[in-house]
Amino acid sequence: MINIEKRILVRFGCFIVFSAMLTPLHAQRIATLEVDLKKRTPEKEIHVQVDLDAITTLPDSVISLVAIQGNKKTPVAYQIENKGKRILHWLAKPAAVPVVFALEKGKPLKSADHIKAIREDGALTISNGNKNLLRYNYKTVYPPKGIDTAFKRSGFIHPLWSPHGQELTRIQAPDHYHHYGLWNPWTHVVFEGDTVDFWNLKDRKGTVRFVDFVSVNAGPVYAEYQTLHDHVVFKKDGTEKVALNELQSVRIFQPQKNEDYYIADITIQLNCASDEPVLLKEYRYGGLGWRATEKWSKENSETLTSEGKTRKDADGTKARWVILQGKIDDDYAGAVMMSYPTNYNYPEPLRIWPENMNGRGDVYANFSPTKDKDWLLEKGKTYTLKYRFLVYNGHTSKERAEAAWGDFTSPPAIKIKLNPLNSNK
Repeated sequence: MINIEKRILVRFGCFIVFSAMLTPLHAQRIATLEVDLKKRTPEKEIHVQVDLDAITTLPDSVISLVAIQGNKKTPVAYQIENKGKRILHWLAKPAAVPVVFALEKGKPLKSADHIKAIREDGALTISNGNKNLLRYNYKTVYPPKGIDTAFKRSGFIHPLWSPHGQELTRIQAPDHYHHYGLWNPWTHVVFEGDTVDFWNLKDRKGTVRFVDFVSVNAGPVYAEYQTLHDHVVFKKDGTEKVALNELQSVRIFQPQKNEDYYIADITIQLNCASDEPVLLKEYRYGGLGWRATEKWSKENSETLTSEGKTRKDADGTKARWVILQGKIDDDYAGAVMMSYPTNYNYPEPLRIWPENMNGRGDVYANFSPTKDKDWLLEKGKTYTLKYRFLVYNGHTSKERAEAAWGDFTSPPAIKIKLNPLNSNK
């Protein structure tokens, strides 16, 4: 039996459940928070966060958040995340002038409007109301009957749904049975002097497995899960050894009512599982891949990168973001896949399938930081990759994608004015 608590502490530290609350109207002021949202995407709510411990030491149970407009105060939904320090999260609508919020003392009220994260039948599903948004498969999924069981896999996302309910991912396509929706293996890896492949499962050199959940949380601002993955090497003598530990965190922010978009953040943390380093060798694909729906082809879909490249010329180029979108079920849907500036080899190289793939132009996209250079992972260090997906129905443009990337990479500026009489610092 694996002592998962010990593994979590050794690998990534302790993770603590947070709370989610609404606020009353009458309370003593702790601090005023002025949020600059003037240059943000006008029609989209923006994620705002602040270090709560830097403002007050009051317990969560007596803190409330309100929006201030003149003499009017309106309760605001928020969540408190606690992973060593408390972070206050909420969503705000952009405005032409700074938006003012206040932290106050007051008995918080529980919110009934929560995004949900439910574990059932080997999968965790994040949903909003009656709409499923994303499903993480932690139970091992086997290939169709008659196909080599070496293609089995756990620890992947499928489906990723559009807001209207269309599946934007695909698994176990007959042309690539090892493709699993949104998943994160590495291809050409050197470990203990041997070359390992965690991607091409049929070679039986390695795989990636779900180990256990670190946390699952949900509330009025976002739902999130954190999960441990083992990158397992199949040794020549028939034994197995874990080469890499992976902590994968996925957070989906509560969509606005009746809006045709939502935001999903995926953070991948890697460290060596033994004293041996792991060398991710230069290869044309590897890392976070997206095998898109079989309903897309070269005839009804489009690809556009931050550098203006399309399906014809995007492969091998570098980008901050890439749009994949197309016609689906008499509708239109897609996602902007964004890379964070602190990622290795940023802006990251892309692996984009050519227009003639499988004869019909099947769609696949991959931010591949090792596409044009090696990446050495050393003992005692943690390596982080951060991505955001803006998932939507309809058609998006280069300008909207650029604005969404700006929201991801440049958090809103917040001016904090403490009330010295009531801050309890």
